[in-house]
Amino acid sequence: MDHMVLEVGTAFVLVAIVAFIAYKLKQSIIPFLIVLGMMLGPHAPTIGIFDLTFIESQEIISFLGRIGVLFLLFYLGLEFSVQKLLKSGAKIVAGGSVYVLANFLLGLAYGYIVGLPLYETLIVAGMMSVSSTAIVAKVLVDLRRTGNPETELILGMVLFDDIFLALFLSIMSGLLLSGSATVGGIALSLSVSIGYMLLFLVVARVGPRVLNKLLDITSNEIFIIVVFAGLFFVAGFSETLHVAESIGALLFGLALSETAHSKRIEQLVVPFRDFFGAIFFFSFGLSIDPFTLVDAVWLALGAAVLTIIANVLAGMYAGRYAGLSHRASLNIGLTMIARGEFTIIIANLGVSAGLMPVLQPASALYVLIMAIAGPLLAKESKRVYNGLNIIFRWKKTEKKKSDVVKKRSGGSVNGDNS
Repeated sequence: MDHMVLEVGTAFVLVAIVAFIAYKLKQSIIPFLIVLGMMLGPHAPTIGIFDLTFIESQEIISFLGRIGVLFLLFYLGLEFSVQKLLKSGAKIVAGGSVYVLANFLLGLAYGYIVGLPLYETLIVAGMMSVSSTAIVAKVLVDLRRTGNPETELILGMVLFDDIFLALFLSIMSGLLLSGSATVGGIALSLSVSIGYMLLFLVVARVGPRVLNKLLDITSNEIFIIVVFAGLFFVAGFSETLHVAESIGALLFGLALSETAHSKRIEQLVVPFRDFFGAIFFFSFGLSIDPFTLVDAVWLALGAAVLTIIANVLAGMYAGRYAGLSHRASLNIGLTMIARGEFTIIIANLGVSAGLMPVLQPASALYVLIMAIAGPLLAKESKRVYNGLNIIFRWKKTEKKKSDVVKKRSGGSVNGDNS
């Protein structure tokens, strides 16, 4: 116990170094932190006073990681808005629906084919259905595609995907954490989870006036204390109803999203989200024994291949339905391939509910593959397009349509940006 603070401090220093390396390489820090965690832990050496096994401090680091999950989901709740989705129009709803269904149904089929039990199959399908909002946003900025015609659709589909995540986590936490085995018990658990979520939706719609008065606090110090007190209380109370604490955090963020203070809360929360979120990925890696990864390779690789296929098909449909070119449509699918924080949260929900242990290493490998492949495929989208164009002859088709439009309008037609 004498070296507890030193161990935690050592973990923070290592996380900072690896995060800085990822930043210099212009890559997402998620896979770097997971790998760092897997390299350390019980199988790591002790160098002098520096104990890289983190055995004494593992509970503290794990608890800090849980706080990271709360901040990640709380921030998502602040960004969550059904109104925004409805205003975005039918194109985003259609594209988002196809995107979620393609990934989820392929995940269900994959789980069934490899012989996973029902709940494990549902968790795998959920893992495969949620893209990483953070990585997608970073890719758009890094590749300077924020002004591209497909970007608005991508952001709308990501929002739709986030809404699916909220519903999925709420339902699955009710199923898995209640321990109900009968049809009536399961129905009751689902009703409680959905009713709990609807309660916060109602609060978000009718409660801003009261919440605005309660949060009308000039001092940032008192303001953040009040917000965080509410966050942790709601998260803890949610578990008493067999609703995951992370969902409680998301719903609390949702309740505050329509208040006049939402932007102020976001600005104050971002540093905590980033810091504790990084600790979460590191602690997740610590919980993975690298020697167990061999058993999970087949499951992770199969899920990765199916995810890429589903994303490309869904992106092509969404883009073409919205009237975009084949290349812009391909950009949609390739940009949204990355998986990250929310995939791990779904896997952890399954593991905490006592499902098959293979879900944890499988989710780690899956996220590592997709967090690397996603940005890489998006960056090389032009080469991917040229390769697929040899088979599907998209350029020839679009040239014919372009010529027809020119003849009818007497003008010229501009192409897409890369």
